[in-house]
Amino acid sequence: MRGTPPALQDIGAIGSALRSQLAEVMVLPDSVVDPILVALFARGHVLIEGIPGTGKTLLARTLARITGLGFNRIQFTNDLMPSDITGSSVWRPGRGEFEFIAGPLFADVVLADEINRTSPRTLSCLLEAMESGTVSIDGETRGLPESFFVLATRNPIEFHGTYPLPEAALDRFLMRVSVGYPDADREIGLYLGENPLSKLESLLPVLDGAQLQAIRAQVPAIGVSEPIATYAYEVVSATREHESIALGLSPRAAMAWIRSARARALIHGRDYVLPDDLKSLALPVLAHRILLKGGGDASELLGAILSKVAVKL
Repeated sequence: MRGTPPALQDIGAIGSALRSQLAEVMVLPDSVVDPILVALFARGHVLIEGIPGTGKTLLARTLARITGLGFNRIQFTNDLMPSDITGSSVWRPGRGEFEFIAGPLFADVVLADEINRTSPRTLSCLLEAMESGTVSIDGETRGLPESFFVLATRNPIEFHGTYPLPEAALDRFLMRVSVGYPDADREIGLYLGENPLSKLESLLPVLDGAQLQAIRAQVPAIGVSEPIATYAYEVVSATREHESIALGLSPRAAMAWIRSARARALIHGRDYVLPDDLKSLALPVLAHRILLKGGGDASELLGAILSKVAVKL
């Protein structure tokens, strides 16, 4: 499948192949795999929540491998400086000039590990890169790779040495997913000596950077009917009027939801959005953008809203 940009009828096969290759290394539910693949093709980024040791780094490495993209991992700590991730200019006396040394942020797939451990200044640098695809270094704006894709992780149950993520930071992530423990068979297999890394090294890319960009370019053309758009509006409107919600969904959140649904339809080989595209992505796209009056996670409340709003086709 390498070489020429894929036609619409081939993109569904590419999506299936990506899921199959990923399953060779680790078994994850569709509620995790689908949003990550959708975000990749929708030019979005993903926040992965989960305790350490559940395979988040392996997931990012596998995704980079099967998409033929370069990979870097950044361990965020409280003393990490913006220049540690963006790079800096170094004086070369022999040439009489500065040379820019790119930091680990200059990669196609970047695993930003434990982003809630870093300072607001460094986090702002990452958010700028995610929002604009550029970084500002020494007064100069530098573009990141065209395929730039961030998988950031956060341990949701740890508080010591961490900073809270503000709502504006959470809004930069197209998706939020949770990774839990592996199933019993896979975990027992690890105890018995199965090595996922050996499987990872045997995988071949399903597509390349040029094909990824070709697929991304087709996303805006996927059809959204008026009933689908109306359904999306009624859901986001319900979050603005709910008595338990302090901050409902914005038009930008709704547009992100529609864009994600378009990408999901495309990687399922369709040129039109179905209600199921929106429904399956509602929680990963929308829940982290809702602020409850009493605090906490909005997934359960959003699920209740979705169950009450009907699609009028």
